[in-house]
Amino acid sequence: MSRSAAQPNQRGFTLLEVLVAFVIAALALGVMFDAVLGGLRATQTASQYQEAVSLARSHLASVGPGDLAGKETQGDDGRGFHYKLRIVPAGTVTLARAANEDPQSDASKQATLYTISVTVSWKSDLGERQVRLDTKRIGNGPAKGG
Repeated sequence: MSRSAAQPNQRGFTLLEVLVAFVIAALALGVMFDAVLGGLRATQTASQYQEAVSLARSHLASVGPGDLAGKETQGDDGRGFHYKLRIVPAGTVTLARAANEDPQSDASKQATLYTISVTVSWKSDLGERQVRLDTKRIGNGPAKGG
């Protein structure tokens, strides 16, 4: 009895079917690879933004009452991050006297509102990126510096 006569219904894949299956698998793997790379890139970008916001908050917190003056500083925060800190007086007002103060005294009290802006920038695969945080603070006395 011949081998083909014993198993007449058995049939293998043709070369064309194997090639088509291989092409479909390669396309599917390419799409999955691209999706994984996009996810990794998005995770890295989110991590960089988070670190930049943290650095900017740190710079804002480091501004003390003695630092309030019209000034601009910049520097390197390391790991590719660069910062610019800008403090600008927004306006000075004379404060009203308290009820218990002597009306004859010459001491007039002033307060100045300062705008503080911190910009942290870095380079990424998609170009230069930056985060900017702004706040306002009140300082005693007239505006300092210029």
